[in-house]
Amino acid sequence: MAASATHLALADRVELLLETGTILPVVTAGDPVLRGDTEPYDGQLDDALLDRFVAALREAMLAAPGVGLAAPQVGIPLRIAVVEDRARGTKEALEARGRVPLPFRVLVNPTYEPVGDTRVPFFEGCLSVPGWQAVVSRHTRVRLRAQDERGRAVDEVLSDWPARIVQHETDHLDGTLYLDVAHLRSLSTNEAVAERWAEPVPERAARELGFDLS
Repeated sequence: MAASATHLALADRVELLLETGTILPVVTAGDPVLRGDTEPYDGQLDDALLDRFVAALREAMLAAPGVGLAAPQVGIPLRIAVVEDRARGTKEALEARGRVPLPFRVLVNPTYEPVGDTRVPFFEGCLSVPGWQAVVSRHTRVRLRAQDERGRAVDEVLSDWPARIVQHETDHLDGTLYLDVAHLRSLSTNEAVAERWAEPVPERAARELGFDLS
């Protein structure tokens, strides 16, 4: 069966992106690809091209460095993201965030739904909004449904920081940036966060910047 024009177009775009052989550039806020619809993945890339694309996404994520990267962030409107968190930081910060290592994985056509009503606020950044962070209250536990890069079903509950990463990256696939759901009065440069708001939890930032953590 012949591939559709859309499939060919997306495959060609990925090939063009990869043929430079350099680390993929991350698209930044203001580019429409970050706000548009993404196509559900249903074989638009053959297995070899998908493997190359996933490897390039991971390379760009680690080089940034980041803990997740979605296909639209490199200009490709497909419902694919990669995540990996080696959970580096002080013991106090890691424990406060529930941040544990998240092994590398590929999320194809991911969706999530909250498990319970509990939300927690923490500063969060994004490779597509470089230089800035803001406090986002996210669900503490979510149920992730997706496939991996070989089409195997994923259905699991994630908690704490891994759940935050999954929410952030899946939101990208729906045209949502973290700033859309952040406490905007908390918006701070990376330097300000390091100098002023380095505590594990953002309670003092909320008091002094004047936003509600609820």
